[in-house]
Amino acid sequence: MSDYIELLQLEVNKNPDRLLDVGNEEDPEEAPPPCRALPPPCSIPRRLVVSPGLGGTPVTPQLTESLRRILFGRTFHVFNYEWRKSSFVFRDPNSDLSYALETDRGGAGPIQMVVQARVIKHLLFMHQNSLERRTLHSLSAVGQEQQERALAAALSDCLWSAGQELSATVALVAENYCITPPLDYKLDNFTEKLQLFTFNRKEDVRKFVLDHIQCFKEEGGHGVILFLYSLICSRTVDRLKEDLDSSTHHLLHLSLGNFICRQALLNLLLTGRACPHVFNGAVHVEERPPAERPLQGVLCRSDVGYLHWSREQMERDTLPQVGSMLKTPRFPIWVCCINGSCSVLFSLNRMLLSDWKMEHLFYLYYYNGQSSQRSTVRLTVGEDRDRPGWVGVQSYPLFASSVLCADTHSHHWEASSTDTEGDPEKRFPSLEMTIRTKWAGAAITWNDTLPFY
Repeated sequence: MSDYIELLQLEVNKNPDRLLDVGNEEDPEEAPPPCRALPPPCSIPRRLVVSPGLGGTPVTPQLTESLRRILFGRTFHVFNYEWRKSSFVFRDPNSDLSYALETDRGGAGPIQMVVQARVIKHLLFMHQNSLERRTLHSLSAVGQEQQERALAAALSDCLWSAGQELSATVALVAENYCITPPLDYKLDNFTEKLQLFTFNRKEDVRKFVLDHIQCFKEEGGHGVILFLYSLICSRTVDRLKEDLDSSTHHLLHLSLGNFICRQALLNLLLTGRACPHVFNGAVHVEERPPAERPLQGVLCRSDVGYLHWSREQMERDTLPQVGSMLKTPRFPIWVCCINGSCSVLFSLNRMLLSDWKMEHLFYLYYYNGQSSQRSTVRLTVGEDRDRPGWVGVQSYPLFASSVLCADTHSHHWEASSTDTEGDPEKRFPSLEMTIRTKWAGAAITWNDTLPFY
């Protein structure tokens, strides 16, 4: 067996480009696509590889195949170069954006943004005195040690939630191959080296992740992929299959040559359950033939929420209706999917979601993860005093039906626009429209920032 593995390793070293074949369509019956010449894969530095003496359980051939199928739907797809180089890297410590992760424009971006939301939760709400006034400065005065602790807490939060708050598994890379791959399996030179570490206490998970935080944050460590593998192993493949429905069979889909996160993966990160839809509960639909089970939505409130807006979907009347479970999280932090890109909105006031009086006039802070953003955007959200009969910003209660601002032409803020013939993005920025899916009729001021998105 060792001779066979050595031959496989030699083949990988000779032909690294052959690991990266990506088709243009997603058809389960399609033959494997031809090889494409792309940048060679990243190799994992030895300092980011765990020693055999650390323990853990080696990955099995069955699990490597299951990981591929639950992610891609088939075994011959592998992560491309953009995914492999993605990790969890903070902006400079003790800077205006020291709390912020650098995010990729590729498929890993949504995963990084959900982790970003949980990082903000820990920095703002988990360790400060309840009477201490939270300010934006407290997010700027974050050193490297605080960054690493917040990242470890955010990652372990997701894993513990996926494991139903009973256990969690962390996947790291060992030095040697753990399996002999089957013939129909494409070697990627690190999935076959996974070592799995399972814990039954959340604090043990957090401590282990913190002890090995370099594996998730350093360049070359494949940090986002390792976290994704850990998430799947914590949830287990069998539970993931139960979470999904007839609309979704795996967690990533192929678009324009890159693998993109499906909603089920975002919901797994947010709620610990990979439901494919954003509405509350389960929905029965009439189909011919009848579906085996109803469409699966969100069953419980999450720590951080989710808002969705797409101008294209709005114009086509296909905008999904996000349920109150995601709109009203436990903490005033929302991952926003805006025109296909993920970003984060948050408030410094935890009482925002529990006291309706706080919603008359409040601040939201915005970070989009792009390198061009140099400081956190502050938005003022409040009442439009020019609107007759206005009594306050209207927020949907937790168990109300999910109603979106579907008809933009019926709202008072459209009448105040002076540029009636211009770019609709300038008249009604998509970020504002996203906020109004939660606070209907809100008047939004950008303060000293030029409106974007």
